[in-house]
Amino acid sequence: MLQVRHVPDELHAVLRERAAESGLSLSEFVLRELQAVAARPSKAQVLARAARRGGRLPFDEAVAAVDAGREGRT
Repeated sequence: MLQVRHVPDELHAVLRERAAESGLSLSEFVLRELQAVAARPSKAQVLARAARRGGRLPFDEAVAAVDAGREGRT
């Protein structure tokens, strides 16, 4: 069992609305969302996997390359 306390009213309303749109109860909807979160690797896992594979560029060069690619899109 899991209880989440101090859920703001606005957040509760959004979750109830999304659950209804999905044809699910609030509990079913939240459980589905939690399962999706748990299925994704954590940031630490992703970074560890990347470190094992080895990078071809230093981090700052990779960031610069991504930024340059974004500037070229319009």
